[in-house]
Amino acid sequence: MTVLLVRHASAGDRSDWEGDDALRPIDAGGRRQAKGLAELEYGVTRVLSSPAVRCVQTVAPLAERLGLPVEERGELDEGSSRDTVGVLLEELADETAVLCTHGDVIQDLIGEEPPKGAIWVLERSGEGLARTRYVPPPRTT
Repeated sequence: MTVLLVRHASAGDRSDWEGDDALRPIDAGGRRQAKGLAELEYGVTRVLSSPAVRCVQTVAPLAERLGLPVEERGELDEGSSRDTVGVLLEELADETAVLCTHGDVIQDLIGEEPPKGAIWVLERSGEGLARTRYVPPPRTT
């Protein structure tokens, strides 16, 4: 199993958004980050995302390029626990999957919160997943 754990792309400042935060879209910089993510070459077989608009929009260009659907999964939503995501990871045992989620979820999973648009490549190692590569966010300028 290989998991590309993606923090959603830039979506502006939460405090500037009026309305349901789950509907907050990525901004111009985020669209450039999403376009950069679409160039990933890892043999991806599934693209999963938090249902939040900013997460879906982050991985949509990649999914489109690969001819795969974006699978919206509540297990990746903001506030999800390590255990909840762990159950989803068990489902992906034979996959190379992109998982787009939120900073707090990534913090809970790997102990650090990467910048928006960044990727941690995780590989199965014994009973768990080991971080094998960090991919910084695509440039937004």
